[in-house]
Amino acid sequence: MQTLGIKTSSSSPSPQGGDERPEQGPGRDLLPLLAGAALAVAGAGAALASAGTDSPLRAPLALFFLLAAPGASVAVALRGLEPFGRTVASLAAAVAVNLLVAQGMLAVHRWSLRGGIVAVAALSCLVLLLVLLRRLRGRTASRRAS
Repeated sequence: MQTLGIKTSSSSPSPQGGDERPEQGPGRDLLPLLAGAALAVAGAGAALASAGTDSPLRAPLALFFLLAAPGASVAVALRGLEPFGRTVASLAAAVAVNLLVAQGMLAVHRWSLRGGIVAVAALSCLVLLLVLLRRLRGRTASRRAS
């Protein structure tokens, strides 16, 4: 399924004569900074949960990891969607992945927090790997056609 984006005339120069675009403003470096902070928080959550420490931050940081890892991997796969739709779809996919991992672990009577963290991380890495392989294969096919 492919979405069609309708662009408004925001790319044309403003009536005041200025041609300032959002990527030229002072907040252009905010997104990579927030992504790096989220990666650090998620990594800390996975590390605290895997180590089994009794820190009061273990539960919220592990929950952040469990939502952020599959959500980010699905968001990368859905890069053609509008930002709001991609956010909603990736959060829904993150919840679905977590529920499927928990249900599978409970079905085989092997539930553990460490195992859940590892399974969610493995599934998230698998989705990212498949997306990267699909993009690389698309580039090679377009190079062969040229």
